[in-house]
Amino acid sequence: MRKEYTFKVLRYDPARDRRPHYQSFRVPYTEAMTVLDGLFYIQYRLDGTLAFRNACRAAVCGSCAMHINGKYRLACETQVTHISRGTVCIRPMSNLPIMKDLVTDMTKFWEKYRYIEPWLIPGKPAISNAEYVQTPDQRINLDLVVDCILCGICTQSCTVTATDENYLGPAALLKADRFISDSRDSATFERLDLIDSEHGLWKCHTIYNCQLLCPKKLNPTGAIKSLQRRIVHRYLSYNEPSGRD
Repeated sequence: MRKEYTFKVLRYDPARDRRPHYQSFRVPYTEAMTVLDGLFYIQYRLDGTLAFRNACRAAVCGSCAMHINGKYRLACETQVTHISRGTVCIRPMSNLPIMKDLVTDMTKFWEKYRYIEPWLIPGKPAISNAEYVQTPDQRINLDLVVDCILCGICTQSCTVTATDENYLGPAALLKADRFISDSRDSATFERLDLIDSEHGLWKCHTIYNCQLLCPKKLNPTGAIKSLQRRIVHRYLSYNEPSGRD
């Protein structure tokens, strides 16, 4: 007998539904089937109205992040046999408005990302047509922050984000650390000023959800603490005694 899995998927269309509800589908198992494979089967064979995001199918774009069997994961890299013996329960990420089914409105997430100015800002005046070189020793400072794929899992799993809609969140703060740590960037103080606030660095409660759930094994909590140390060091440097009476 061919093995099947029950996919229990949260459905919600604001245009017609009063509230979200779960709908179950029977999906035949195929070798090495991922959760995303199962969702495609439902969309192609059972219900073409099912909405979800996906793009690369290789855990690079981050668009298929969702809550799967009690944990935030990337659907494209999550094999059903690794998380369940028969039932796969799926809902969209929390703390964001549902646009339809598993698709959430990421507008606020991207606004917070843009707020930290996520691009290299060279020194002034910029050198025309010049290459800003970086040594291997300088590049190694980015190893723990540069691989973020902006899936949003860290931010939406953060309990602080759930209670403070203005909190920048782990993803934006991790990206701030990525550019501040880059030897080619010259806007360290400007970026620190942007995130040095009650809704920025100092809102983190060090719960570590972001670190535990990051699909790329990054450490947003560590990045936040590193930025906090930079600000404290900057403050102490400004207030060091001059040696004069």
